[in-house]
Amino acid sequence: MRSVSAAIGDPEGSTGPVLDLSRRQDKFGDQVRLHHVQVSMPPGGEETTRRFYRDAVGLTEVDKPPSLAGRGGCWFRSFDDGGVNAEIHVGVDDPFMPAKKAHPALVVESVAALEAMAHRIEAGGFDLSWVDRETFEGYIRFHARDGFGNRLEVLTPHPSSSPAAVPGS
Repeated sequence: MRSVSAAIGDPEGSTGPVLDLSRRQDKFGDQVRLHHVQVSMPPGGEETTRRFYRDAVGLTEVDKPPSLAGRGGCWFRSFDDGGVNAEIHVGVDDPFMPAKKAHPALVVESVAALEAMAHRIEAGGFDLSWVDRETFEGYIRFHARDGFGNRLEVLTPHPSSSPAAVPGS
């Protein structure tokens, strides 16, 4: 799926464009990229997780490594030109407590893609809010809740922003 990228902000903390960290180095000169983000679910919640991340958000479910498969949960990825550009692991927590503020953020390439994903999420019966639609300079966004109450942010560069704001464009 070419339209979803991991949202990674500027290390100096600005609200500038999304950065392609494949060409960035940390302060020690090492190349650092985000591998995955993990959110939690209660035991036995795999089907609800699949309905949200696979069916509504549109990520591809991938098999967990055999050494981790027995723990339950699901892994999801987005691919861009054959490479992984976003990965979310949903792991079992017992006792479970949803993340109310902490969340992964995904970037899609256009307002049309953003609105299409929002429609799929709402059609899947999940909570979605546009209240903060234009409160993050340079972006349009929404927040959704998976079937367990975990938050997901999805955003796209504002049409008036530079096309360089989305990696690969």
